[in-house]
Amino acid sequence: MLGRPAATMTTATTAAGIPYDKNVACNGKDDIRVLTQPTIRSGLRVYKIVVLGDGGVGKSAVTLQFVSHRFLDYHDPTIEDSYQTQVVIDGEAALLDILDTAGQVEFTAMREQYMRCGEGFMICYSVTDRHSFQETMEYRKLISRVRANENIPLVVVGNKFDLQHHRKVTTEEGKALAEELGCPFYETSAALRQFIDDAFFSLIRQIRTKERSRRRSRWWRIRSIFAFIFRRKRYASHRTA
Repeated sequence: MLGRPAATMTTATTAAGIPYDKNVACNGKDDIRVLTQPTIRSGLRVYKIVVLGDGGVGKSAVTLQFVSHRFLDYHDPTIEDSYQTQVVIDGEAALLDILDTAGQVEFTAMREQYMRCGEGFMICYSVTDRHSFQETMEYRKLISRVRANENIPLVVVGNKFDLQHHRKVTTEEGKALAEELGCPFYETSAALRQFIDDAFFSLIRQIRTKERSRRRSRWWRIRSIFAFIFRRKRYASHRTA
Protein backbone atom coordinates (compact mmCIF):
# COMPACT_ATOMS: atom_id res chain seq x y z
CA MET A 1 0.00 0.00 0.00
CA LEU A 2 1.11 3.51 -0.65
CA GLY A 3 2.20 5.35 2.48
CA ARG A 4 0.04 7.86 4.34
CA PRO A 5 1.17 10.46 6.87
CA ALA A 6 2.17 8.91 10.18
CA ALA A 7 -0.19 9.50 13.06
CA THR A 8 2.59 9.30 15.63
CA MET A 9 5.11 12.12 15.93
CA THR A 10 8.80 11.24 15.92
CA THR A 11 10.99 12.68 18.66
CA ALA A 12 14.58 11.98 17.73
CA THR A 13 18.08 12.53 18.93
CA THR A 14 20.84 11.50 16.56
CA ALA A 15 24.47 10.46 16.58
CA ALA A 16 26.60 9.21 13.70
CA GLY A 17 28.96 6.30 13.86
CA ILE A 18 27.26 4.39 16.65
CA PRO A 19 29.02 1.01 17.21
CA TYR A 20 27.14 -2.19 17.76
CA ASP A 21 26.62 -3.30 21.35
CA LYS A 22 29.36 -5.37 22.93
CA ASN A 23 26.81 -7.81 24.33
CA VAL A 24 25.61 -8.79 20.85
CA ALA A 25 27.01 -12.16 19.92
CA CYS A 26 29.43 -12.42 17.01
CA ASN A 27 28.69 -14.83 14.20
CA GLY A 28 29.82 -15.25 10.62
CA LYS A 29 32.83 -13.87 8.80
CA ASP A 30 35.06 -10.91 9.55
CA ASP A 31 33.73 -10.45 13.07
CA ILE A 32 30.38 -9.12 11.88
CA ARG A 33 27.98 -8.53 14.76
CA VAL A 34 24.83 -10.61 14.61
CA LEU A 35 21.80 -10.00 16.76
CA THR A 36 20.99 -13.17 18.69
CA GLN A 37 18.39 -11.70 21.04
CA PRO A 38 16.69 -8.35 21.57
CA THR A 39 19.13 -5.71 22.81
CA ILE A 40 18.27 -3.27 25.57
CA ARG A 41 20.17 0.01 25.89
CA SER A 42 19.34 2.70 28.46
CA GLY A 43 16.13 0.83 29.19
CA LEU A 44 14.96 0.93 25.56
CA ARG A 45 14.54 -1.88 23.08
CA VAL A 46 17.11 -1.49 20.27
CA TYR A 47 16.00 -2.32 16.72
CA LYS A 48 18.63 -3.11 14.08
CA ILE A 49 17.55 -1.79 10.67
CA VAL A 50 19.53 -2.26 7.43
CA VAL A 51 18.92 0.01 4.44
CA LEU A 52 19.76 -1.57 1.07
CA GLY A 53 19.67 -0.45 -2.55
CA ASP A 54 21.76 0.61 -5.52
CA GLY A 55 24.03 3.63 -5.39
CA GLY A 56 22.35 6.94 -6.11
CA VAL A 57 18.80 5.96 -5.13
CA GLY A 58 18.86 8.22 -2.06
CA LYS A 59 19.31 5.70 0.77
CA SER A 60 21.45 8.12 2.77
CA ALA A 61 19.06 11.01 2.08
CA VAL A 62 16.12 8.93 3.32
CA THR A 63 18.03 7.84 6.43
CA LEU A 64 19.31 11.34 7.25
CA GLN A 65 15.84 12.83 6.83
CA PHE A 66 14.51 10.28 9.30
CA VAL A 67 17.17 10.71 11.98
CA SER A 68 17.98 14.43 11.64
CA HIS A 69 15.16 16.01 9.57
CA ARG A 70 17.56 17.44 7.02
CA PHE A 71 18.19 16.81 3.34
CA LEU A 72 21.55 16.42 1.61
CA ASP A 73 21.38 16.36 -2.17
CA TYR A 74 24.84 14.76 -2.29
CA HIS A 75 26.38 12.14 -0.06
CA ASP A 76 29.87 10.72 -0.52
CA PRO A 77 29.43 6.92 -0.63
CA THR A 78 31.20 4.97 2.09
CA ILE A 79 31.27 1.29 2.97
CA GLU A 80 28.67 1.94 5.65
CA ASP A 81 27.21 4.66 7.84
CA SER A 82 25.60 3.90 11.18
CA TYR A 83 23.01 6.13 12.80
CA GLN A 84 21.04 6.01 16.01
CA THR A 85 17.72 7.67 16.75
CA GLN A 86 15.10 7.43 19.47
CA VAL A 87 11.46 7.39 18.38
CA VAL A 88 8.01 6.85 19.84
CA ILE A 89 5.86 4.48 17.80
CA ASP A 90 2.29 3.71 18.88
CA GLY A 91 3.02 5.16 22.29
CA GLU A 92 6.07 2.95 22.87
CA ALA A 93 9.62 4.32 22.84
CA ALA A 94 12.30 2.58 20.78
CA LEU A 95 15.95 3.05 19.90
CA LEU A 96 16.84 2.46 16.25
CA ASP A 97 20.31 1.49 15.05
CA ILE A 98 20.19 2.09 11.30
CA LEU A 99 22.92 0.74 9.03
CA ASP A 100 23.00 2.66 5.74
CA THR A 101 24.87 0.41 3.31
CA ALA A 102 26.73 1.43 0.16
CA GLY A 103 25.29 0.40 -3.19
CA GLN A 104 28.40 0.92 -5.29
CA VAL A 105 29.86 -2.08 -7.12
CA GLU A 106 33.13 -1.99 -5.20
CA PHE A 107 31.23 -2.67 -1.96
CA THR A 108 29.13 -5.63 -3.12
CA ALA A 109 31.38 -8.09 -1.24
CA MET A 110 30.13 -6.55 2.01
CA ARG A 111 26.44 -7.09 1.32
CA GLU A 112 26.17 -10.65 2.61
CA GLN A 113 27.78 -9.57 5.86
CA TYR A 114 25.23 -6.76 6.25
CA MET A 115 22.41 -9.26 5.90
CA ARG A 116 23.49 -11.06 9.06
CA CYS A 117 22.96 -8.16 11.46
CA GLY A 118 19.49 -6.85 10.61
CA GLU A 119 16.14 -7.42 12.27
CA GLY A 120 14.37 -5.47 9.54
CA PHE A 121 15.35 -4.45 6.01
CA MET A 122 14.44 -1.47 3.85
CA ILE A 123 15.12 -1.99 0.14
CA CYS A 124 15.23 1.32 -1.74
CA TYR A 125 15.06 2.10 -5.42
CA SER A 126 14.64 5.37 -7.30
CA VAL A 127 11.49 5.93 -9.33
CA THR A 128 13.77 7.72 -11.82
CA ASP A 129 16.07 4.70 -12.29
CA ARG A 130 14.57 1.53 -13.71
CA HIS A 131 17.70 -0.54 -13.12
CA SER A 132 17.58 0.18 -9.39
CA PHE A 133 13.97 -1.02 -9.39
CA GLN A 134 14.93 -4.25 -11.14
CA GLU A 135 17.71 -4.83 -8.61
CA THR A 136 15.21 -4.77 -5.74
CA MET A 137 14.37 -8.43 -6.32
CA GLU A 138 18.07 -9.32 -6.27
CA TYR A 139 18.47 -7.74 -2.84
CA ARG A 140 15.49 -9.75 -1.61
CA LYS A 141 17.02 -12.95 -2.98
CA LEU A 142 20.29 -12.18 -1.22
CA ILE A 143 18.48 -11.69 2.09
CA SER A 144 16.73 -15.02 1.55
CA ARG A 145 20.01 -16.82 0.85
CA VAL A 146 21.71 -15.46 3.96
CA ARG A 147 18.67 -15.70 6.24
CA ALA A 148 17.04 -18.84 4.86
CA ASN A 149 13.82 -20.07 6.52
CA GLU A 150 13.38 -16.81 8.43
CA ASN A 151 10.40 -14.48 8.27
CA ILE A 152 12.31 -11.22 7.91
CA PRO A 153 10.47 -7.88 8.28
CA LEU A 154 10.83 -5.97 5.02
CA VAL A 155 9.62 -2.80 3.35
CA VAL A 156 10.12 -1.62 -0.25
CA VAL A 157 10.68 2.10 -0.81
CA GLY A 158 10.49 3.94 -4.13
CA ASN A 159 12.34 7.19 -3.48
CA LYS A 160 12.40 10.51 -5.41
CA PHE A 161 8.71 10.50 -6.27
CA ASP A 162 8.89 14.31 -6.29
CA LEU A 163 10.84 14.08 -9.58
CA GLN A 164 7.74 13.17 -11.60
CA HIS A 165 9.15 14.50 -14.87
CA HIS A 166 12.04 12.01 -14.60
CA ARG A 167 9.94 9.04 -13.49
CA LYS A 168 10.82 5.67 -15.06
CA VAL A 169 8.95 3.35 -12.65
CA THR A 170 5.20 3.69 -12.06
CA THR A 171 3.54 3.52 -8.67
CA GLU A 172 1.57 0.48 -9.85
CA GLU A 173 4.79 -1.38 -10.65
CA GLY A 174 6.13 -0.65 -7.19
CA LYS A 175 2.92 -1.88 -5.57
CA ALA A 176 2.95 -5.04 -7.66
CA LEU A 177 6.56 -5.81 -6.67
CA ALA A 178 5.82 -5.29 -2.98
CA GLU A 179 2.76 -7.51 -3.26
CA GLU A 180 4.92 -10.21 -4.83
CA LEU A 181 7.40 -9.90 -1.96
CA GLY A 182 4.61 -9.82 0.60
CA CYS A 183 5.65 -6.55 2.22
CA PRO A 184 4.50 -2.92 2.57
CA PHE A 185 5.36 -0.38 -0.11
CA TYR A 186 5.95 3.36 0.17
CA GLU A 187 6.88 5.99 -2.36
CA THR A 188 8.98 8.59 -0.56
CA SER A 189 10.59 11.94 -1.16
CA ALA A 190 13.70 12.56 0.87
CA ALA A 191 13.83 16.10 -0.51
CA LEU A 192 10.31 16.90 0.73
CA ARG A 193 10.42 14.53 3.72
CA GLN A 194 7.26 12.73 2.66
CA PHE A 195 6.36 9.24 3.91
CA ILE A 196 9.85 8.75 5.39
CA ASP A 197 8.60 8.07 8.92
CA ASP A 198 5.92 5.72 7.59
CA ALA A 199 8.45 3.41 5.99
CA PHE A 200 10.66 3.11 9.08
CA PHE A 201 7.68 2.83 11.44
CA SER A 202 6.31 -0.01 9.31
CA LEU A 203 9.49 -2.00 9.88
CA ILE A 204 9.35 -1.55 13.64
CA ARG A 205 5.70 -2.59 13.74
CA GLN A 206 6.55 -5.73 11.74
CA ILE A 207 9.37 -6.60 14.15
CA ARG A 208 7.07 -6.12 17.14
CA THR A 209 4.38 -8.27 15.56
CA LYS A 210 6.95 -10.99 14.91
CA GLU A 211 8.12 -10.86 18.53
CA ARG A 212 4.57 -11.04 19.88
CA SER A 213 3.88 -14.04 17.66
CA ARG A 214 7.06 -15.72 18.88
CA ARG A 215 6.14 -15.11 22.53
CA ARG A 216 2.65 -16.54 21.99
CA SER A 217 4.16 -19.58 20.28
CA ARG A 218 6.59 -20.08 23.16
CA TRP A 219 3.78 -19.75 25.71
CA TRP A 220 1.65 -22.32 23.90
CA ARG A 221 4.57 -24.76 23.83
CA ILE A 222 5.15 -24.34 27.57
CA ARG A 223 1.42 -24.68 28.23
CA SER A 224 1.27 -27.84 26.14
CA ILE A 225 4.18 -29.37 28.07
CA PHE A 226 2.53 -28.65 31.43
CA ALA A 227 -0.80 -29.98 30.15
CA PHE A 228 0.90 -33.18 29.02
CA ILE A 229 2.63 -33.63 32.40
CA PHE A 230 -0.65 -32.98 34.21
CA ARG A 231 -2.46 -35.59 32.09
CA ARG A 232 0.29 -38.13 32.74
CA LYS A 233 0.11 -37.57 36.49
CA ARG A 234 -3.68 -37.77 36.51
CA TYR A 235 -3.58 -40.95 34.45
CA ALA A 236 -0.99 -42.47 36.80
CA SER A 237 -3.04 -41.54 39.88
CA HIS A 238 -6.15 -43.16 38.39
CA ARG A 239 -4.26 -46.37 37.74
CA THR A 240 -2.98 -46.59 41.31
CA ALA A 241 -6.36 -45.71 42.85
